[in-house]
Amino acid sequence: MEVIETEIQDLKIIKPNPKYDNRGYFMESFKMNFIEKNFPEIKFIQENESKSSYGVLRGLHFQKPPFEQTKLVRVVDGEVLDVAVDLRVGSLSYGKHKSVILSDKNHLQLLIPKGFAHGFLVLSKTAIFQYKVDNLYDKESEDSISYDDEELDIDWVIPHTDLILSEKDRNNKSFEEYTKSEERFFFY
Repeated sequence: MEVIETEIQDLKIIKPNPKYDNRGYFMESFKMNFIEKNFPEIKFIQENESKSSYGVLRGLHFQKPPFEQTKLVRVVDGEVLDVAVDLRVGSLSYGKHKSVILSDKNHLQLLIPKGFAHGFLVLSKTAIFQYKVDNLYDKESEDSISYDDEELDIDWVIPHTDLILSEKDRNNKSFEEYTKSEERFFFY
């Protein structure tokens, strides 16, 4: 496995090393001692999985302190556009985002630290999306920012008319509303 730096501090791409032959491939998709060596502060405690159809956009979600989560995300089947937005006040990349194509072909994973909003858009017919987290979900700490916020300027790569959103995600707050909230993340 390899750690690839991104232009956003602490946001990393993890590249597994699949071994291919005439039968298919084998790869280590998660290795605890790799995480402990490269990210000793992270202790994953749960893994989640979702299946979605083309055009489904989930996000941009995050949990407020003290239930914020580090996520290690990957696609088991299909392809998604995965997006992480830096919400850490004081970070040099505050309000910036990174988009990465994750697929069952490239096997890339995105390590999203605490203090980021996260979302993904399904680009294939269907996609199975998995993510590990280092903190429990708490409904009262759940929050989100609008996927189409003009200030964030995220290119979701497919026509707006093809997007499928939950009612909740249609009504997320703006980035500006987030910046005025009392419960923000701080970068030290």
